[in-house]
Amino acid sequence: MLDRLFRLRENHTDVRRELVAGLTTFAAMAYILAVNPQILAGPNGATGMPPGAVLTATALAAALTTIAMAVLTNYPIALAPGMGLNAFFTFGIVLGAGVPWQAALGLVFWEGLLFLLLSVSGIRRQIVDAIPHSLKIAISCGIGLFIAFIGLKNGGLIVADPNTFVKLGNLREPAVLIVLAGIIVTAVLIVRKVRGAIIIVVLALTLAGIFVSSGGKPLTSLPGSPFGAPAPLTTFLQLDLTYLFTHFNTALPLVLTLLFVDLFDNLGTLIAVCKRAGLLDEKGNLPGIGRALAADAGAAMLGAVLGTSTTTSYIESAAGVEEGGRTGLTGITVAGFFLAALFVTPLILAIPAAATAPALVIVGIFMMQGVREIDLADFATAAPAVLTMLVMPLSFSISEGIAIGFVAYVLLHLGLGRMKEVSVLAYILAALFLLHFLTR
Repeated sequence: MLDRLFRLRENHTDVRRELVAGLTTFAAMAYILAVNPQILAGPNGATGMPPGAVLTATALAAALTTIAMAVLTNYPIALAPGMGLNAFFTFGIVLGAGVPWQAALGLVFWEGLLFLLLSVSGIRRQIVDAIPHSLKIAISCGIGLFIAFIGLKNGGLIVADPNTFVKLGNLREPAVLIVLAGIIVTAVLIVRKVRGAIIIVVLALTLAGIFVSSGGKPLTSLPGSPFGAPAPLTTFLQLDLTYLFTHFNTALPLVLTLLFVDLFDNLGTLIAVCKRAGLLDEKGNLPGIGRALAADAGAAMLGAVLGTSTTTSYIESAAGVEEGGRTGLTGITVAGFFLAALFVTPLILAIPAAATAPALVIVGIFMMQGVREIDLADFATAAPAVLTMLVMPLSFSISEGIAIGFVAYVLLHLGLGRMKEVSVLAYILAALFLLHFLTR
């Protein structure tokens, strides 16, 4: 039955290989269960989102949308709330723009709907082609720097300073030292190709946190039992869909930023993972990419309904592909593990921020690897790209970095008399972003 459903023999795989691949993919991305509630709740719970409900929403969104991807495409792609997009949700939309978290969920829903319309209409390809490749890469790299910066901040390695804005944290504090050790150990495990390196270190630091104190209290306070029922999904259907219309000038740039990041992230992930799996055709195209992108768009909408930031395809799916995963059965396996994780909710919620900080730094480094694709020898290309990457962490805003990048790219090409190299859409976006800067 499984062979008929997932065409296993046709894809040169079998049930055992798919199950092992699914476990491998889950181990590579399971850190999101601990990280996402911490990011969406914000520093000291500043956003007001309940971590327990966010954990339940994260696991359900990952499971349901991964199943949908498996059924619609038969590709070994797993989905979950995206890193970078969750940081933008908290620091760019809720805390940065002062949008209530319920309204922010509504903006995620509208972004998903817009993504879906662009995908089924075919306009998606025109938009992707109109955006300069260097800016696409710079956006991804800038988000990587932003995530890494948040990880260093959460781990106490970078702290505020009234004179220099930021400075190195106190390395004499045991809590800071274990974060630094976690970053190094994770990097070593990844270089040695240890599967699930990130989640292994997260769990190890959680255990070490029992014996390490910060502010007179242990970093980790273990629950009475690691097992328990999932936290109530109090974020379900809490999204405010009216905010886009009542605060249009504020909301539109935020929705566009969500759309750009989601669109580029999804396309890059789908192509990269499916190329490794040998699923591209002889022209390098992905058959059924429309269905895959529709599944991704629907994932963003479903995640908003459940109560989490944008749900998207995960590059960690490549770990399962390396283990031989070739079909949707890999995704079904991943979904099963996410559902099972709901019943160790007390243990996941006990994971301290210090234990997840190395994960953020490592994910940020992964995202920075694409910088080699930017032609830094061409200053007209390099300047807007580097500005984009720098402004994101320094302004603590992904949207501001994207806006600066577009404006700089267009103005620089105008000044150089290279107007024909800029697409009409890029001119429009730069004008909108410039207007946003001048009128806010």
